[in-house]
Amino acid sequence: SLVWAATPGMLFQEDKQPRLHPLSLSWVLGHNSSLAVHSLMDGEDRVLLYVSSHTVVIHSILGNKQYHLQGHTNVISCLCVSEDRRWVATADRGPDALIIVWDSFSGTPVRTIFDSHPEDGVSAIAISQDAKYLATISTGTVQRACVWNWTLPAEKPTCSTELRPEFGHQDYVIFNPQNSYEFVSNSKTQVIFYLWVRTSLLEEGRASILDECLTLPLSLQTFNTVVGHFSQSIFHFNNSQALTGTSAGKLVVWDTVSPSTPSKELQVKLHGMKATKLVPVQKDGLTVLVVFESCIVTGDVKGQVKFYNGQLQLLACYSHSKVGSIRSISFSKTPPDSPDASPACSTSSTASSQPFVARNFILSTSDATVLHVATDRANVEKIMEEAKKAVTAVACHPRQALVAVGSHCGLLKVWDYQQTKYLVSRIFTEAGIQCLSYDPQGYFLAAGFTDGSVYILDAISLHSSCKEFKFSHGPVTHISFSHDSEYLATADEKYAVTVYRRALQNGSRCWEHLAGLHSHYKPIRSILFGVQLDSNEPRLLSLGEDRQLVEYDLNSSSKDHLVVLHKDRLEQIAVPLCLAWYPQLSTESFILTANNCYKMKLYNVTTKMCRKTLLGPTYGSPLEKIQILPTTNTMDSQKCYLAYITKDKVGLQILPVDGNPHKSSAFICHPDGVSDLATSYDGRYIFTAGGDDCTVMRWEVNLNALDAAASLGGEDLIPFYDLLDGGREGEFFRELEDYFYYSQLRSHGIDTLETRQVSTHISLEEIPSVMRAMGFYPSEEKIEDMINEVKFSEYVDTGEQVTKINLGDFIKLYINHRPAFGLSMKRIQQAFQVLGYDNENGDKVIDRGDLLLLLQCRGEHMTEDELAQCLTTLLGKHPGGGGSDPDTYDPSGAAALIEEGIPAEITAEIFTAAILGLPIAE
Repeated sequence: SLVWAATPGMLFQEDKQPRLHPLSLSWVLGHNSSLAVHSLMDGEDRVLLYVSSHTVVIHSILGNKQYHLQGHTNVISCLCVSEDRRWVATADRGPDALIIVWDSFSGTPVRTIFDSHPEDGVSAIAISQDAKYLATISTGTVQRACVWNWTLPAEKPTCSTELRPEFGHQDYVIFNPQNSYEFVSNSKTQVIFYLWVRTSLLEEGRASILDECLTLPLSLQTFNTVVGHFSQSIFHFNNSQALTGTSAGKLVVWDTVSPSTPSKELQVKLHGMKATKLVPVQKDGLTVLVVFESCIVTGDVKGQVKFYNGQLQLLACYSHSKVGSIRSISFSKTPPDSPDASPACSTSSTASSQPFVARNFILSTSDATVLHVATDRANVEKIMEEAKKAVTAVACHPRQALVAVGSHCGLLKVWDYQQTKYLVSRIFTEAGIQCLSYDPQGYFLAAGFTDGSVYILDAISLHSSCKEFKFSHGPVTHISFSHDSEYLATADEKYAVTVYRRALQNGSRCWEHLAGLHSHYKPIRSILFGVQLDSNEPRLLSLGEDRQLVEYDLNSSSKDHLVVLHKDRLEQIAVPLCLAWYPQLSTESFILTANNCYKMKLYNVTTKMCRKTLLGPTYGSPLEKIQILPTTNTMDSQKCYLAYITKDKVGLQILPVDGNPHKSSAFICHPDGVSDLATSYDGRYIFTAGGDDCTVMRWEVNLNALDAAASLGGEDLIPFYDLLDGGREGEFFRELEDYFYYSQLRSHGIDTLETRQVSTHISLEEIPSVMRAMGFYPSEEKIEDMINEVKFSEYVDTGEQVTKINLGDFIKLYINHRPAFGLSMKRIQQAFQVLGYDNENGDKVIDRGDLLLLLQCRGEHMTEDELAQCLTTLLGKHPGGGGSDPDTYDPSGAAALIEEGIPAEITAEIFTAAILGLPIAE
């Protein structure tokens, strides 16, 4: 098998694997600085292993290559590596948490453990010296410690025990290298020692589960000095002692006490552990504690690494002035080249007259820096230095293979993404970077900051092109250049749009502030520059969560006066989230929006009339940002694609949008949230920024794979039939056909005796009735949008209005306009939370009179007669005529029937089941 034949370093010797998916992860910038960085290989093949978001990265530093281990759907919370560096175990926390054991030689997952800690996932993990067992500590208020024999297919742990809350949150665990049946974990205040054994001599794999461990929380009240918080614990390499490092620079020495009486359950003599010494090794807090060969190694908050012998005598110290708090230390598998090398510094407390020589090692720090320390040359080399705070901004150069990355720590870096090498950087100490944008010519790079300032930089050197501007009163959230690079617009958290322009001053062109305006009353989601249809002048739009699309008149605007040209409300209920210019795929020009109800809409660029509503990608959360993927000259001009991000995914959509779900694909990119999206100038790559996970991912685009998936999904109406309950052969479709043809009878007149002309079309006026008969209840505005969508679908091309619709087009209209996930009881309950009050039973209710008043005065109001007729019909009662014919309806008796049929206090359940007559899901 691949695992059996694998050898170290083979991952980077093989040819590049073919990309089989529409999007494939090809490079990662940044890593999780709270987790360890491990050295897999050193010397000529320097290979590191670290975690970036939900991905394990195996990075050949000297070969400039990466291999990605992908399998987790949540951010990886902990990892460990076996002594021989072959087996890597990773775990995550969150829904459907996993534990995965990987073969680092072949990059293959060899074991996946599902539902290991189903409550919250895993907070700490360790692997035994023989690489046979895993120890895990769960997350959550009540933690659980488990031991797993991962070489066996069992789905349950070999043993486990529940930890009491007073032990504190245990976040570190390690096995005893001399005995895999012992391990230790610690929180900031408590250390717990564990001993586990089998209760049966059955063959391995059938051993009974032992649900008991020895747990000894220990207190340090006996020491009359400051102990500090615990960081990490280890077992001593040559005796029964254990050590724990503290934030006060001390080492707690634990030793065994006299054995207690034999445990009947464990069938062994249990020994206790007691804190016998508190050794003050230094003043600075200890963050890392490692046993390597015959040394005890510490790392501290000042970036120092110290080596001690078994008696805690200092052997050597390695330090660097610019190294931050150490997060992990990982030693090379091979010894240094020179046997008589000198350490970086040594002290008179050295236990032997022989010079101390350590192996090379990798340091990772809390400020996202990774260093290689060559002990034979006392050389400290910086390997990686990435953002230590949230990465919120990414932008691609419009003409070169450059990507700019900005973070909240003020670090701005520019990378050559073809060569995957760092080019230039700049650190801004005053504030964090929130957004970035290159101008279309590629001369400028604009940056918006968290303090409201705006910098316009030279795109290559990152030097300021002018003095920074600070006209925003809140963090700048969006920034964009016009197509001719003459204007720059920003949006901020205070709902204001600010415009800057280039002007001639003292014979040279420079940037100046033009004007600003609080044009929205809710957060601004997009700002977008375009080009006027009848000229080459720029036009500027902004879209807010207040559902307003605002267009500005740049030509008429003057200093400190930004003129609004149009203000249009785009949505009635949904909230628009993003905006883009739709490619010119037809005679008509459109603006594309996506809203929080998973709908994409096309608006005429001039009239702002909604021309089409379409079902968008439905991958767990709505689209947050969209960009048209740039096309190359070799591509068909009519083949266009849309790149998008949701809350945690990145995806591609084939254009034109038509509601076909097979024309879209998405992949998890940043489980804790995507903050930004950028596309390369040639459309070959998509970049995503992960916000708090401090990473940027480069995704390679394979449009052929997306086209193939769309073709396999079927043509014409086949994908839409699959979206109907039961499909083409289901009862729902037959019912739809019946209603469709019944509406033809209605339009001809039910009682007519004339010969009927059976048709495949119905008139547009019948659309609302058939929609409602199928369980979709659109508002009057939505009905108007649906009818207009069909009526004007051919108007630009033929100059004529469409007056009827066939069954196939009706199915598409129904699927694209109906709620993406059907009727939701949750939405009705949310409405009652807002509109109702708590009655004496604690239920959210609305008074009957208040409900009737709301229906007549709010939203699309109903007249009193319309309301009375609707409610009596829903209740199955028709006053006045004694029958069920609406023509005999008498409103005078309606009030009594409503009072009789509707209780004085209405709950969401009564409103749904008793009044609307809809089923309530269990």
